[in-house]
Amino acid sequence: MKLITTLLLCSGLLLSLTQGEDAQEIDCNDETVFQAVDFALKQFNPGVKSGNQYMLHRVMEGTKTDGSPTFYSFKYLIKEGNCSAQSGLAWQDCDFKDAEEAATGECTATVEKRENEFFIVTQTCKITPGKGPILKDNFPCIGCVHAISTDSPDLEPVLKHSIEHFNNNTDHSHLFTLRKVKSAHRQVVAGLNFDITYTVVQTNCSKERFPSLRGDCVALPNGDDGECRGNLFVDINNKIANFSQSCTFYSEHLLEPLSKKCAGCPKDIPVDSPELKEALGHSIAQLNAENSHTFYFKIDTVKKATSQVVAGTNYVIEFIARETKCSKESNTELTEDCEIKHLGQSLNCNANVYMRPWENKVVPTVKCQALDMTTLIRRRPPGFSPFRTARVQETNAGTTRLLNACEYKGRLSKAGAEPAPERQAESSQVKQLPQQ
Repeated sequence: MKLITTLLLCSGLLLSLTQGEDAQEIDCNDETVFQAVDFALKQFNPGVKSGNQYMLHRVMEGTKTDGSPTFYSFKYLIKEGNCSAQSGLAWQDCDFKDAEEAATGECTATVEKRENEFFIVTQTCKITPGKGPILKDNFPCIGCVHAISTDSPDLEPVLKHSIEHFNNNTDHSHLFTLRKVKSAHRQVVAGLNFDITYTVVQTNCSKERFPSLRGDCVALPNGDDGECRGNLFVDINNKIANFSQSCTFYSEHLLEPLSKKCAGCPKDIPVDSPELKEALGHSIAQLNAENSHTFYFKIDTVKKATSQVVAGTNYVIEFIARETKCSKESNTELTEDCEIKHLGQSLNCNANVYMRPWENKVVPTVKCQALDMTTLIRRRPPGFSPFRTARVQETNAGTTRLLNACEYKGRLSKAGAEPAPERQAESSQVKQLPQQ
């Protein structure tokens, strides 16, 4: 099979990431990609007890699972640098060691992003010295988040506290009980962090008659139900020191059970709610009217939405809009038949739509930013990306991989300058994958 060498600036796609069958495209300049890999490598290097730190060489493949939190899973290659493991320097401050002497490695990692923080879920690295077979296989990840059995006895006090908190902070007339634990994770810190996802169901015990859940409270077959996620910290004295919980309900008539009802407060709306249809229509119409782009944009993904009753209804919506194949010159308006361009521009938009239906009043405001114009990572001057790409083809159907292997170019010699040649990684040589 012929080897091909391709050096491209980061203008192509980096990741083709799926949620179901809908692919998302992330550019090499997307700072989250670099941040996730950078965090994983900075967690790995302290485990190197002797020799030098390792530097990022290339990100080979990756997937992303959207949600709260978001999970990034990826494979990346590392290469020994010239800074000692005890130097205290960041790996970006090092240079690659001479190719023949440098040890190399392959790491697979899953990183969780919760709000603006990253957490290692799992990480395994295989290290090969400059000359010789594999030297080390697994580096234990102390303090990583690990999945535990949903039947673990350690979860019993955690779940009991979660259900009690739920029942004490719900306006529902009846008590709820645990239906099923869907997933559980634990992290060893100065104590234990638990992250659990579980479902709850209404029982036959009313709050009027029963102050707390009892063993003879029975789940109702047609009772209200929902799904919750709880985060708990258990200190070294085995006391629950911190707790938070969020729940989503499936029942149409049970909308806001977790907080005292607040007239006029914003409330979250499911992103696929029919209630959003009209507001989204006004949002995309306003975007296309204000945007001077030659082609129409259409909404691809709704990320989150809230509504607020204020002498009418005020909708706040965050969504991703993508360029279509329908030009404004040939089409008088955007239609459902307009297809999205695979390599078209993508926009991250925030819309505020005020609606007063009885007066036929609609006031939409939309602000958008191109996805490839995100704030660059700290330590990168404008226009500099830490990656170059080597194009490969997508592999097995149903598995989304990097469309471009993303190779670290090296740090800058000084602010605003291009990387010095000796600080660039070697040319990428990637075997062309066969068509599936």
